[in-house]
Amino acid sequence: MQHNIRLAHRSAAPGSDKPLQVRRLPSASADPYSVRGMISRLHEDASPDEVAGIIEEVNGALVGALPELTELVASAADWTRARLDFDDPRHDPTFETRTRLAAAYGMLQDVREQLEVAEDGLAACPAERTDPRHHQMVNVLRSRELLDDVLGAEAAPVPSAARNVDSDRQPAARASSPRVGTSPSTGSPPAAAAPPPAPRSAGRPR
Repeated sequence: MQHNIRLAHRSAAPGSDKPLQVRRLPSASADPYSVRGMISRLHEDASPDEVAGIIEEVNGALVGALPELTELVASAADWTRARLDFDDPRHDPTFETRTRLAAAYGMLQDVREQLEVAEDGLAACPAERTDPRHHQMVNVLRSRELLDDVLGAEAAPVPSAARNVDSDRQPAARASSPRVGTSPSTGSPPAAAAPPPAPRSAGRPR
């Protein structure tokens, strides 16, 4: 992790004693259309249409995260292309690097094609979960936790169109309730005023 943090602050020389600074990452709920936000939205109780929509978002040609990642790898491969030197009689390690980046680019292209086909299949999946005994036949793939998973941040907000109407009515009902001033934790009426203190006798010391 320290390596990733140093990459975010390349101004610090390697081996520098400068204290590491963590790059600020917005929570998944702050940006539900980021990759982290989409992962948060893609929970097991999401509807098939919601899951298909998330895959469509991540694979969209214009602003999808996967096409952008594909172009980023292609740019890295083109960067190495401008540094090839086949006049060197020895083996050129830059060419090996470009070959690996080109292979990664081809794999990402294949992933995009697979996801395009999977979108229709996701929308056709059953909405309800099946018997758990069937789930044990296939391994879980997700293995990496997000910061929101570790820190316990809230999940990405549900779109307003899918929000339960009754939940919107609850605050209004509480506001119009005659007991709105009572404490929500106890609900007990306010304590009665204490009686005035008894008058002191004349011979009692102060």
